[in-house]
Amino acid sequence: MLKKIHVRDIRLGMFIQELCGSWMDHPFWKKSFELSDPKEMHTLQNCAVYEVWIDTDKGLDVESPTQVISTGDDKEKIELELTQAIETNQKAEPRISIQEELDRARKLQAKSKAAITSMFSEVRMGNALKVADAEPLVDEISQSITRNPEAFLNLVRLKNVDDYTYMHSVAVCALMISLGKIMGIAGQDLKDAGMAGLLHDVGKMMIPSEVLNKPGKLTDEEFNIIKNHPRKGWEILNISEGANAVALDVCLHHHERVDGKGYPEMISGDKLSLFARMGAVCDVYDALTSNRCYKNGWEPAEAIRKMAEWKNGHFDERIFHAFIKTIGIYPSGTLVKLKSNRLAVVIEQTEKSLLTPIVKVFFSTKSNMPIMQETLDLTKSTDSIANVEAADKWGFNLKQITGI
Repeated sequence: MLKKIHVRDIRLGMFIQELCGSWMDHPFWKKSFELSDPKEMHTLQNCAVYEVWIDTDKGLDVESPTQVISTGDDKEKIELELTQAIETNQKAEPRISIQEELDRARKLQAKSKAAITSMFSEVRMGNALKVADAEPLVDEISQSITRNPEAFLNLVRLKNVDDYTYMHSVAVCALMISLGKIMGIAGQDLKDAGMAGLLHDVGKMMIPSEVLNKPGKLTDEEFNIIKNHPRKGWEILNISEGANAVALDVCLHHHERVDGKGYPEMISGDKLSLFARMGAVCDVYDALTSNRCYKNGWEPAEAIRKMAEWKNGHFDERIFHAFIKTIGIYPSGTLVKLKSNRLAVVIEQTEKSLLTPIVKVFFSTKSNMPIMQETLDLTKSTDSIANVEAADKWGFNLKQITGI
């Protein structure tokens, strides 16, 4: 028999038939499973899912009939109810404003750059990687993301060509933590996700600089050298003290695709772990939005649009949707035109809706001239976003406008 119960009443040995909530509110990707791991039970009871359906024919029943929310034997009725049981995340952690977090985020950015540059330089010189040395850094990045995710994410996105390899690793660390929080991942699992992001590209230290930083098009031979960096990174981590299975997995598989057309092992589907699929999305987004030696980065909204076009086969669709929830439909740094014919740059997301971020208004397209800058919370305004604009078309220095 199927029964719907509150998550506080779940216990080990139950068979979870369905989770009553949006897939973006929890980290479980199997439709049904036996609850046998205490860590899984803890995660389930601390994510944004409040009710579950259990199958008492396949696992333990509730201890008291009074705990049951509803029961049913009508399969169609149950499936309809399960399909409609999508909830909003009501457990979002309170956060401070981006302005309050910026100073701390800037100091952390500088600290992160120095730390990862030192770590990776040691690897390039053939010395052992000391993974434990990076744990406090991952903790600090996680704390900054909790206080306000966009302060640190905005800063690490604006990297220059020379420090791309190092700051890309820091950015992917922060994105993995942000994505993990949205998906309900917590505790040691969240730290593991952040550490995996920080170390995912360590294999590039074994790639010759003339190939890694080549400004022109790579030859087939050079591209094959580049494609070997996940395996080289895995080899480095495999002999490094403190590198766990999650870091090894993401390092080796962050360039795999769910359709099996990635590298180096061309694995697909369920063979790819949750963390590897997360790493793939975070890695691509930061690469697309960063200035590289051979191209300028795309605007955040353009990168999301491109990734959406690739999602069938390239990314896990559910993780990609969760990623959009992480950074917004209009990510911070996006230039938008409002229906009032004013231009604004997105500076922060709001918890109410992905469509109504906080923007800084600074230009009138009617008069074609700057106007007094104004910070506008679109959740509290009659104005709204009409469309996304290309910053290079207008020639604006958005970094100067936002102060980030």
